[in-house]
Amino acid sequence: MTRPPRLLSHVDSRGRARMVDVGEKAPTDRLAVASALVRTQPEVIAMIGEGRVAKGDVLAAARLAGVMAAKKTSELIPLCHPLALEAVTVDLELEKDAVAIRTSVKCHGKTGVEMEALTAAAVAALTVYDMCKAADRAMTIERVRLEEKRGGKSGVYRRGKR
Repeated sequence: MTRPPRLLSHVDSRGRARMVDVGEKAPTDRLAVASALVRTQPEVIAMIGEGRVAKGDVLAAARLAGVMAAKKTSELIPLCHPLALEAVTVDLELEKDAVAIRTSVKCHGKTGVEMEALTAAAVAALTVYDMCKAADRAMTIERVRLEEKRGGKSGVYRRGKR
């Protein structure tokens, strides 16, 4: 049995976009984990791992870009609240033909950090693409998605476990 669709919280009764009022909500510990995958040729993965990419250290640049992006999410996504983030991690792992990205964002606040984790993953992936595009213009950014979230009244979500 499928659940009925939830009302969209960012739309008012007249269908206009609005920022959600979180003023009366109680702050809770919030966590979100997101991931992305940059698919490329095994030769490019070897270049990244061996530090042979002309633009520099791909993994370090992508890690920093992801952290910076999480902190700027409310400036990029119009209806996101600015949040005081307490921790942002961006982990990158080289696979045979891909760079796997996993981000984690934490705060104690009145609204979740899913958008910050997703933004961090997407911008880290875009940074890998930018730094490696001379070696492989056919790279793809795939599967940018929320893996887990905790906190707030909706509780815990884990991909694949509802």
